[in-house]
Amino acid sequence: MKHHLSKKFPAKRAFITGSGSGLGLALCKELASDGWTIGMSDIDGVALKKASDEISKLGGNPLSYGLDVSDKDQYRIVAKKFLAETGGIDLLVNNAGVGDGGYVEEYGLDNWDWLLSINLHGVIYGNALFIPTFKAQKTGAIINIASAAAFTSLPRMGAYNVSKAGVRALSETMDAELNHLGVTVSCVMPTFFKTKVMQHARGKAEELEMSKMIFATSELTPERVAKHVLKKVGKGRFHIILPADAKFMFFMKRFFPSVLLRLFRQAEKRQESFKNGLRKKYANAEKKGKVDHQYLDEVFKKD
Repeated sequence: MKHHLSKKFPAKRAFITGSGSGLGLALCKELASDGWTIGMSDIDGVALKKASDEISKLGGNPLSYGLDVSDKDQYRIVAKKFLAETGGIDLLVNNAGVGDGGYVEEYGLDNWDWLLSINLHGVIYGNALFIPTFKAQKTGAIINIASAAAFTSLPRMGAYNVSKAGVRALSETMDAELNHLGVTVSCVMPTFFKTKVMQHARGKAEELEMSKMIFATSELTPERVAKHVLKKVGKGRFHIILPADAKFMFFMKRFFPSVLLRLFRQAEKRQESFKNGLRKKYANAEKKGKVDHQYLDEVFKKD
């Protein structure tokens, strides 16, 4: 078998949110190669159907569910249906999320509610609905997808930072509550990589332009993250941080938080210089043919 988790959980039953694309789909592909039964959920029905067909071809057994993770009543129905069809759960991945940017006071209170309802409340709902089964089984693994934003708190990312810091705090709490019962919890905190997390962004055009350049020049792929995550979860690791720049910032946050704070203050003060540096990096990547324009067109449709 490819993954240690497959040996640890021979029934091989997983439920993954946001599995129509990006990291969710990459995780499904990894598990499909070991013949897992995967509850695949996504708000995008078209993407979910395509992803489900792909997982079937790879040897997985997909069970598809249209799901808006911010709707707790809908989530309750889906979770109950999945458990009835599979008789239990071995791996839960709370992956669905959205990305956006903007100053705290300018982002809009309705936008704050929207982003937190998906990124934080959706993770709370998933865990609360499946934990009773994990406790009854006294076995299982839970993966909560956060972000390096959980500990970096970059300017103009307030809502996103808060949501991911909340996921980290929730994960730490759950680890203390569940570990002695044989249920492991992992919190994944990567930096930017190519996903469709910005597809529904509501921020200003300026913020979207910066996000576009950041995502376009990232060399971290969903496939690489998925392989790394499953390997570390198989070893029972709680903090899963990648790549090297994320590990460095985590180290700085832990041992030199004041230094990191000063760096972020300077970044905001010199935002024009930061933007110009980002534009130069993007132009160089484009010159070398490293910019995936199809990906950018799919995700940043507002352009």
